[in-house]
Amino acid sequence: MNLQKRAVIRYSEAFKQEVVAEVESGRLNCSQATKRYGLSGGMVTYWLKRMGKLDALPKLIRVEKRDEKDKIEELERQIKELKNALADTQVRYLIAESQLEIVCEQQGLDAEEIKKKLKAKPSSKP
Repeated sequence: MNLQKRAVIRYSEAFKQEVVAEVESGRLNCSQATKRYGLSGGMVTYWLKRMGKLDALPKLIRVEKRDEKDKIEELERQIKELKNALADTQVRYLIAESQLEIVCEQQGLDAEEIKKKLKAKPSSKP
């Protein structure tokens, strides 16, 4: 087996601050600084978040159509309603199953056998 030791590079605080200062001054952007100094992706952004003023980080600008936000809010509302409906249905199912077990126990019937028969029987309801 060929085991090669991988070099671990540690950067001094002074070096990190120099890179951050170059990006914050506008002389370089994050990707230019990464290439210039041979850094791994995201390192400059991480240093900016940790040590910088955050002004030099790229800004996220979202452009959307007028009705797009309304549509997203409507879909989120529908998802919430569906989750609530599913939770209600699951609770009702558990209650019905518990009631069936209680009735079967009171009548001396096998609840598991009745459940199997109910599952096998096609429902007449849509």
